[in-house]
Amino acid sequence: MRVGVFAKTFEGDHPATVLAASRDAGFSTVQYNMACSGLGSLPEAISKDAAREVREASAGTGIGIAAISATYNMTDPDPERLAAGRRAFIAICELAPGMGCHIVTVCSGSKHAKDKWRRHPSNDDPQSWAEMCREFDIICDHADRHGVMVGVEPEPANIVCDAGRAVDLLAAFPGGPIRMVLDPANLIEDVAPASHERTIDQALDRLGPMTVLAHAKDRHADGTVAPAGKGVVDWPHFLRGLEACGFDGPLIAHGMSQSDAPAVAEFLTGQVRRLVP
Repeated sequence: MRVGVFAKTFEGDHPATVLAASRDAGFSTVQYNMACSGLGSLPEAISKDAAREVREASAGTGIGIAAISATYNMTDPDPERLAAGRRAFIAICELAPGMGCHIVTVCSGSKHAKDKWRRHPSNDDPQSWAEMCREFDIICDHADRHGVMVGVEPEPANIVCDAGRAVDLLAAFPGGPIRMVLDPANLIEDVAPASHERTIDQALDRLGPMTVLAHAKDRHADGTVAPAGKGVVDWPHFLRGLEACGFDGPLIAHGMSQSDAPAVAEFLTGQVRRLVP
């Protein structure tokens, strides 16, 4: 496993600046965000020059581009915002291979009108599921065309809220480009501590073979987000479980400040090294 970080953790609007900061903090790969190119997180147009700058910065720093974020609200109740987000996904998807990347991450969506990371009661409605699947139909076509995988993370606030719903999504698109992003802190949100291991094991049993990216944030005992290693996540258990599934992909840290990043890189690198017999 390569230990990486959300590139947006670091200040800067040029890829060379941000990737150098990621390297200097102790990471070897990133989940890139187009805001780090000064374009905003969801640009509807990306020049070939901008894509080339990312590729050259990656080569120059030795930092890989594990994934690129295109996390628009796939069930946005505002049709104009939904269409703009879709255009941004398509723009990122088209140029991702040229940036050295074949995973683009998305947000399965929430019916919340103001925040895609907040739960809404309508998320559980069959109509919301159908709307999300129609959107996946569109973006999966583009992903297939460009040889890109679509990374989806079970997120408690979203329509794909847990491992069970993630299994349903994969079943709806057999043979498609959808793959999983697993974050242990999401899997155990609102789960009693005594059930953390079982919950993580069940998610890995069901989703492990389809997982291409792991996220690494933590949770304090009160449920608030913490940097990896500063909360209740059992990292040795989660990482051993990933390894048992055959996962050897990127482990991407987030949920921390820039000042916390070096300590998180050191912690996760140490955890990964302990997996080696």
